[in-house]
Amino acid sequence: MALHPADQRTQPRITSSPALGLWLLVTAAIGAVASLLLMRERIALWQDADYTTACDINPWVSCGLVMDSWQASTFGFPNIFLGVVGFPLAILVAVTILARVPLPRWYWLGLQAGVTFAFGFCIWLWSQAVYSIGALCPYCMVVWAAVVPMFIVVTKSNIANGAIPAGPGLRKISADWWWVAIVLIYLVVLASIIVQFPNAFTG
Repeated sequence: MALHPADQRTQPRITSSPALGLWLLVTAAIGAVASLLLMRERIALWQDADYTTACDINPWVSCGLVMDSWQASTFGFPNIFLGVVGFPLAILVAVTILARVPLPRWYWLGLQAGVTFAFGFCIWLWSQAVYSIGALCPYCMVVWAAVVPMFIVVTKSNIANGAIPAGPGLRKISADWWWVAIVLIYLVVLASIIVQFPNAFTG
């Protein structure tokens, strides 16, 4: 049965720990800086097709090659715009959390949806860069590295604060092993890069 507006206002609000706000602030700030650097390179390429991006290091490490791929504009516009808009919004959310503002459950679920989309999209972009495009973008990798802990920590926090319903077992696993998940994902990505591009950083 639908809730009366007065009942909606009395629904419990959730206050998360400052640790989540700090994690979100740091990872979002890193992602925002990398996205702005990518935007600068993208604009330079628009202005001069012969421009060599600052991260064109060798045939395997090249922002220019990645930007020229169709995957760089998956939704019909440069993916960079998603980061330029999304990460500042995440910073705003982080500040709200650090201010200890009680927030409704839908707010936390919205945050969860955003970081889940970012994580899934980064996983897809990683697979495309490594196994399809055949080139790595250093700034993109910084974004990937920021989104992984952002997703894991937000998910762990939402399980802990009850925004995501979970049993005692899942709560304990997420509370105790979240950092292992981050390390494992980093290791998988690193291993794929080493296997696919053994000479990427040596020329």
